[in-house]
Amino acid sequence: MALPLAGRRVVYRWGSRRWGAPAGEARRGISFKLEEKTAHSSLALFRGDTGVKYGLVGLEPTRVALNVERFREWAVVLADTPVSSGRHYWEVTVKRSQQFRIGVAEVDMSRDSCVGADDRSWVFSYAQRKWHSMLAKEKAPIEGIGQPEKVGLLLDCEAKKLSLVDVSHRSVLCTLQTDFRGPVTPAFALWDGELLTHSGLEVPKGL
Repeated sequence: MALPLAGRRVVYRWGSRRWGAPAGEARRGISFKLEEKTAHSSLALFRGDTGVKYGLVGLEPTRVALNVERFREWAVVLADTPVSSGRHYWEVTVKRSQQFRIGVAEVDMSRDSCVGADDRSWVFSYAQRKWHSMLAKEKAPIEGIGQPEKVGLLLDCEAKKLSLVDVSHRSVLCTLQTDFRGPVTPAFALWDGELLTHSGLEVPKGL
């Protein structure tokens, strides 16, 4: 089922700088695929590299060892399109997953880290039937959200904001605000099931 509407907008802030979004910016977000060379060996890409599934048997160890861009310790994959300006919106369909993280990360974050566990990635996590926002090991609960089927993410580079969006009601459920130090790209971590990404979407009106 889709996410229910949250009773109020929750905002968590890290950092103090605030920026206004430029007038007249394009509403269509980035179009991306998942970058196979960054994917942990337990992850397999499918549907033209727009989806990722978790499996205990992953890529051949020889292929993993030869690629320094691959995440080594955690089941993480990055998208192939970094951005540093504009507003961008994409959606994620969740299939049979009870534990995952979705958000953005700096493209050169450590491949020995997990998204949400350092100060170079910003994510919303779902585990044990609960949602949390995560940044630099700081974890804050997000109330009023049920079992996900599809969620949206809205990235505003100038305002330094990343928001989790209820796709049914086109409403913001939670916002992380911080300082991005460089270009960021969509990021995903997955420990069961599948995630399917939908990019190249227009920013919904009202967001």
